[in-house]
Amino acid sequence: MATSAPAPDEVRTSAPKATDKIPDVPGLPLLGNTLEMARDPAAFFLRAYRDYGPVYRVNVFGRRTIVIAGPEASTFMTTRDGRDSLRSKEFWGDFVDFHGASKTLTGEDGKTHEKLRRIMRHGFSKAAVAGQYHRLAQITDEAIERDWLSRPQVPVVEAYQYLIVAQLGEIMTGHAPLEYVPDIRLNILYLLNTLVARTRPKILLHRPEFKRANARVNELGRDMIAEFKGHAAAGTLPSNLLGDIMHAHETDPDLIQERDLALLLTGPYVAGLDTVANTIAAATYGILKTPGVLERVQAEADALYAKDVVTEQDIHNLPAINGAIMEAMRLWPIAVAQMRTAIEDFSFAGYTIPAGEMIYIGTSVPHFMEEYFPEPERFDIDRYQRPRAEHLQKGAYSPFGRGPHSCLGQSLAEVQMAATVSRIFHRLDLALPSPDYVLKTKSAPTPGPSMDFKVRVLGERRPARALKPEQREEKSDG
Repeated sequence: MATSAPAPDEVRTSAPKATDKIPDVPGLPLLGNTLEMARDPAAFFLRAYRDYGPVYRVNVFGRRTIVIAGPEASTFMTTRDGRDSLRSKEFWGDFVDFHGASKTLTGEDGKTHEKLRRIMRHGFSKAAVAGQYHRLAQITDEAIERDWLSRPQVPVVEAYQYLIVAQLGEIMTGHAPLEYVPDIRLNILYLLNTLVARTRPKILLHRPEFKRANARVNELGRDMIAEFKGHAAAGTLPSNLLGDIMHAHETDPDLIQERDLALLLTGPYVAGLDTVANTIAAATYGILKTPGVLERVQAEADALYAKDVVTEQDIHNLPAINGAIMEAMRLWPIAVAQMRTAIEDFSFAGYTIPAGEMIYIGTSVPHFMEEYFPEPERFDIDRYQRPRAEHLQKGAYSPFGRGPHSCLGQSLAEVQMAATVSRIFHRLDLALPSPDYVLKTKSAPTPGPSMDFKVRVLGERRPARALKPEQREEKSDG
């Protein structure tokens, strides 16, 4: 077990200090901390935490913003004080307005947020793919034939983006809008960085390449609305996330308005395209780079697909593969920081954070602290097995965020990633471009491996063998 770090509550023992006493992280003239933060946000938040403690102020494009960070902040997010003191709305307001919508799940708080989560909970859960692991394997095999075996080197993030969209599309609608993947990718890049994270100027939204991509995503949204309105009229709405959203619109049009549909129906592609693809790309690098890990992953994957039927429990019983995914989420976290606004004055780490202040919450900082994860820079897939279980230390591990807005799709992402990684490494013999290759990363729109990360496809390890569908018992209404 890792050496125990100071308890997060220990930082709130002194009398609150005035806001103007919060230390500023020095930066460049005019740009402040913008460049360092954009280059590697996780490293920046960790450095500032080590230098200035759990509360400090940064300057991004001339806007001074308070940061609360570290295990203290991660723990605070899960408390009643954290829930009552913070809201998400302001950070997502420009994004919602840009789409002409009234709301989105990430930008709502309180009762409305709870209602939206209830509507979407089943569709974003692992229940959404229950009994369909044979289909996930089949869709992955089709992607392997299309995007992997046809070329000697594969751009990993891009290949996984197409695969994730194929999986989500086939499972939720019966077809995958693969022709829209480049447009969705570019749309996310611009909108998240200009309107949400605000690390890029809004003038970028006037670029022709963005306008073209945005028009294409709008086209996809219109097509999906027409499709699901047709299902609603015919009484054939599927029992999945998109069907649940359209059913909620039909039964409660004040909650889910007509103008919200495009954003909500395309949301699964936006949510999965960059986040899931980034994580399994990072896991692929860690597996291929770290001595001894590839052999363990291949052995688990081969044993899994030697079965005729694969179940959810089988996916959970993959310690090496799931450990590699968890380690990828620790070392290359998608949710480096969460963005919130103070609803009211609150005390944290001896400071008073004033109402109305916009805040970055650096929940990923403990991922890189040796107090929690010995040799934190090392890709170690055994950290998560008992007796070590380093991720279970208080405030240590937050790959899906913290608090009321933690990722609703966590359980779905976990089984989707494990099923995908296991199938890829069962079917393919992969290698890095060279033994000394070091992963390059990007920070926009979400952190992860750069788009030019490629792997060599040395050949096919195992042929595609179809799985049998899982026979699931129908639950009685009684």
